[in-house]
Amino acid sequence: MAQAVVIGAGPAGLMAAEELARAGCKVLIVEAKPSVARKFLMAGKSGLNLTKDEPIDDLMHAYGTAGDWLRPMIGEFDAQIVQNWARDLGQELFTGSTGRVFPKVMKASPLLRAWMTRLAEMGVELRTRWRWTGWDGAALRFDTPEGAQLASADVTVLALGGASWSRLGSDGAWAPLLTDRGVELAPFAAANAGVLVNWSDHMKPMFGEPLKGVALHAGDTRTRGEAVISQRGLEGGGIYTISKPVREGAVLIIDLLPDLSEADVIKRLSKPRGKSSMANHLRKALKLGAARMALLQEFGRPLPADITDLARLIKGLRIDHAGLRPMDEAISTAGGVRQGALTDGLMLTAIPGVFCAGEMLDWEAPTGGYLLTACLATGRWAGRSAAEYLRQTG
Repeated sequence: MAQAVVIGAGPAGLMAAEELARAGCKVLIVEAKPSVARKFLMAGKSGLNLTKDEPIDDLMHAYGTAGDWLRPMIGEFDAQIVQNWARDLGQELFTGSTGRVFPKVMKASPLLRAWMTRLAEMGVELRTRWRWTGWDGAALRFDTPEGAQLASADVTVLALGGASWSRLGSDGAWAPLLTDRGVELAPFAAANAGVLVNWSDHMKPMFGEPLKGVALHAGDTRTRGEAVISQRGLEGGGIYTISKPVREGAVLIIDLLPDLSEADVIKRLSKPRGKSSMANHLRKALKLGAARMALLQEFGRPLPADITDLARLIKGLRIDHAGLRPMDEAISTAGGVRQGALTDGLMLTAIPGVFCAGEMLDWEAPTGGYLLTACLATGRWAGRSAAEYLRQTG
């Protein structure tokens, strides 16, 4: 039997291992951490968002410029197939109002246990606490608790993650190992990250408060997602969606009343306010709530006396920020192995027989099921391509 080594036991690596085992290969999964899929389990703590149940064209739009590259891979493992795969592992699913798909138990651990059981039954072996450190001739070299170890492989799949959440295993330490072998990489950058804001003291009571009923704009991206005011800035799904244009230098604008036109806001503000202060008038006339009012005061003071200017400010509040949170605090990263360094089957052209999958590839997507869908799809694609490579090379 051909020996296949999969390095990295996240969703992409596990999917590649499953495909190789189905093709009749002897598969060894090697993981640097003491246990598998740590980032997958962490993501599932707040509810494992498996995929987004939407047509393939809508699904692919989330991947931006990488969409054309990823489309064949995701097309063969799209939102519906992801759901069928999870159900086959015994998971009951439900779809939320926004199309996001979750296991009914919400957690990632039951699915992972069932998946690892399946892989074990297929004969897949696992070594943990084995950190890949490159090659020794044709062999793979690892640091292990027992010292340096070598492993031979007829084919290798690298599924080593990006460069965020290093404590969970995605530290990007693999990058120099590939560049030393002539593999072209795009620089890592934070994706799906919070925005750093140096708040004034009056914002302290708002820390932890949700920011609802707003629209966020940055560059050509607009979203109605929610955010949370945290001690260090703004976080949450809405912020993550616009983190790419913010990273690229676009101005961050928040529309505090996206369901009202500027004319509607002017009309409401034009009502007599009597002896009420402007702050109370805003609360009564516009029902902004504490969080939106605090944000308006933070970035709009002194508030314009002219009602038209005030309405314009409310509809387009510019957020002064200090950029994105550090890369290691980001949910995911952009950058990694460039498309041009790979064959259509995700094999490195500089290192025949070595394939790549998951977040270590140069793509990014917002949260909402898109990240996991692409990791599963590219892992499956790489595993199948590696098996085909073995068949052709004998």
